[in-house]
Amino acid sequence: MTRLRMESMPETTVHDRSSYMNVVFILTDDQGVWAAGCYGNHEIRTPNIDELAKTGMLFKNFFVATPVCSPSRATLFTGRIPSQHGVHDWIRGGNVGPDAIRYMEGETSYTDIMARHGYVCGISGKWHLGDSQHPQFSFNYWYVHQKGGGPYYNAPMVREGRLVNEPGYVTNLITDEALKFIDLHMDEPFYLSVHYTAPHSPWINNHPKEIVDSYDNCRFETCPQEEPHPWTKYNLQCFGNRECLKGYFAAVTAMDMDVGRILDHLEELGLRNRTLIVFMSDNGFSCGHHGIWGKGNATWPRNMYENSIRVPCIFSHPGRIPQGKIQDEMVSAYDFMPTLLEYLGLPVPEGGNLPGSSFLPLLLDQPVKGRKNIVIFDEYGPVRMIRTRRWKYIHRYPDGPNELYDLAADPDERQNLINDPFQRGRIEELKAEMESWFARYTDPSRDGTIDDGTKPPDRNGQVRLVRMAR
Repeated sequence: MTRLRMESMPETTVHDRSSYMNVVFILTDDQGVWAAGCYGNHEIRTPNIDELAKTGMLFKNFFVATPVCSPSRATLFTGRIPSQHGVHDWIRGGNVGPDAIRYMEGETSYTDIMARHGYVCGISGKWHLGDSQHPQFSFNYWYVHQKGGGPYYNAPMVREGRLVNEPGYVTNLITDEALKFIDLHMDEPFYLSVHYTAPHSPWINNHPKEIVDSYDNCRFETCPQEEPHPWTKYNLQCFGNRECLKGYFAAVTAMDMDVGRILDHLEELGLRNRTLIVFMSDNGFSCGHHGIWGKGNATWPRNMYENSIRVPCIFSHPGRIPQGKIQDEMVSAYDFMPTLLEYLGLPVPEGGNLPGSSFLPLLLDQPVKGRKNIVIFDEYGPVRMIRTRRWKYIHRYPDGPNELYDLAADPDERQNLINDPFQRGRIEELKAEMESWFARYTDPSRDGTIDDGTKPPDRNGQVRLVRMAR
């Protein structure tokens, strides 16, 4: 099994402390690409996220590598797809206690590389990649959720290796710890992951009442409550339920307020212009759109709808990244690691068969060479997807059902053309290109298609395959 090689990267420090860049990576949980004002939603209140977009670059077409949290986060950190790093679904067990599992053991993250080059790295919030009690990926400041989600009040957290239930609202707690980290390390190069659990469920009776009540008169025109999709299995109680909608919107707005706290703090300390801020979600989400409440595992079979795989993504760094720019090019989560490292002037590690490439020229609004005919690939266990500008083909191993959509004529993915005889040649071409790409990058011992998709998930949406043998 190929590993990223670190031998060629000596221990070193940031060569010029007068010009170093800090990084704050804000990662939300289950935020739909539609769930922010800067993405065209006129109902949800996100003034601070909108301000980030005004002071930076908003990506309209940023795709996660898989429409579910744990494997998506693993890909962002490592640049490797699930069929390389081996995490294929959200992680239920192995998070804390004597049976904790380090699912990322042996993988190399961009934070490992940053730490080797003089950055101090901290995380506050959701980890959800196994063994939450012990720092990994070169983080030396470690305040994380014990699992992946749960109640917003009295939340289960890990503080200095101890399992604690923290009083207060967890979104505020995550921000409080993030601000402490900044204060401790404001005089040295730092990387900070702020991983909110918002706006993940639960939504009812879990958010500040004044914010929930502020949506009493919202018409929720941006969340059409369609009839449940024939494949939908979960959150059926939320269809047409205004309390679920109010809770989801309130979770986003409360989180946005804390994004504002981080921005204000960086400004107060004079750090804003030397800090790259990235805002992103780990996967998309639908709140009634397309007849589902959820993400890729909201249906059985698992889905690859645009709302599940496309996420909000903003890069902001005044003075370097153009401000108020909307970027329409398609990029993927597996491009994130090489882009961030190149932005910081740090080396991308050798080996590992990384599938992504840096999109730094896009960030700097410079001419781009070699990015013609960009294609996005996704996977979720036995479900794989290839997406071009116009076409999306979804293949479910071993026996389907498969899908083909013409996104130019049918952007809402309503008409499946898989049985259209005029599309047979196109299907064959897309399938061949998809299979060739995955054959190039998949580690056979961690191939997601080993899960043949014949066993439906349990009531919590957990499928059989979590990680492959190591």
